[in-house]
Amino acid sequence: MRGAGCTINDMWDSDFDKSVSRTKTRPLASGELTHHQASKFLLAQLTTGLGASSLPLVFSYPLMKRYTNWPQLVLGLTFNWGAFMGWAATHGSLDYSVALPLYASGVTWTLVYDTL
Repeated sequence: MRGAGCTINDMWDSDFDKSVSRTKTRPLASGELTHHQASKFLLAQLTTGLGASSLPLVFSYPLMKRYTNWPQLVLGLTFNWGAFMGWAATHGSLDYSVALPLYASGVTWTLVYDTL
């Protein structure tokens, strides 16, 4: 799901990325790939991965940097969704007394490293 979020972000920001030295060489910004090719790649990412329940977060993160001063929070919520999936896949059920603190600590860590 993280890769899908990165693909969506690059698709939506390709016009901005052309103007930024750090991002102008990305495949979409540089013209190496077309949006049609990126869409097909995104479809492959979304249909081969688990965690479809995180799709609203995956799609909303790239938009949050336009509408809030805390896009890192949505990034943390998205990237750490695997805490729930990993626990459920390992144990066959979801124990919120364990998974929620793990998820919250992952979100907090993401806020720290992506903000500094």
